[in-house]
Amino acid sequence: MYASYAYLVPIVLVVLLLFAAIRILPEYKRGVVFFLGRFQSVKGPGLLLLIPAIQKMQVVDLRTVTLDVPEQDVISQDNVTVRVNAVLYFRVVDPEKAIIQVENFGVATSQLAQTTLRSVLGKHDLDEMLSERDRLNNDIQEILDTQTEAWGIKVANVEIKHVDLDESMIRAIARQAEAERERRAKVIHAEGELQASHKLVDAADVMASNSAALQLRYLQTLSDMSNKNASTIVFPLPMDIMDAFKSQLNKAGAAPTGNDTSDHDSSDHDSSDTSSSRSPSGFETPDNEA
Repeated sequence: MYASYAYLVPIVLVVLLLFAAIRILPEYKRGVVFFLGRFQSVKGPGLLLLIPAIQKMQVVDLRTVTLDVPEQDVISQDNVTVRVNAVLYFRVVDPEKAIIQVENFGVATSQLAQTTLRSVLGKHDLDEMLSERDRLNNDIQEILDTQTEAWGIKVANVEIKHVDLDESMIRAIARQAEAERERRAKVIHAEGELQASHKLVDAADVMASNSAALQLRYLQTLSDMSNKNASTIVFPLPMDIMDAFKSQLNKAGAAPTGNDTSDHDSSDHDSSDTSSSRSPSGFETPDNEA
């Protein structure tokens, strides 16, 4: 009986050794194998056999990792303090470098993303942070991708999620936007007045070519006024009467000019006669004595 148990012990040891040696890796994972502490190869996916206590393997996930970058206090180039957070997408493309070149590639990438986010956004104004996020995302992604290439990591994308401002800064931006809208409204109104003036000049030229056109426009205005429910009384006045009044005023203004000239001439003639009837001594001399 003891002999039968003696045979079972080696069998159990072999089974345990097989369980320790067999590894199965899914498609999205790779194993970095070390033989007596030295790098041997990258294996997987599928069934793997390792020598216990001699070969060791560290598993690396090749799927894209979503990393949430914590909020960072950033001072922009125009001295505005904002709080910015972002999200980072990266994946391991070289498992050997990701295990050998850096201790913990996830923590290292997170710390690098935080410092890069602060340094890049600090070189731009607040307006650029709010309006040019795509360009800033590309700049951060290129810097991170260049620095993490030595770790066997590929940064796929970086997205700035929130840019939090103080209440005073939000009110200032609102006032700036309101002033900008008022400026645009005034410019549009001025452009409309300019275009309307050109059209009115063209309409005046057309009406000046035919006097009946102005009369028709006058009648159209009266018709528009009569359609409204108002207590205004309108007395139509033909335009020809105004021309008659203008001609009479012109004649009345020209007549006093001729009378003034004749009165001036007659006064000169009387003064000359009077001066001729006076004696050199200054006394008047009767005509019969002369």
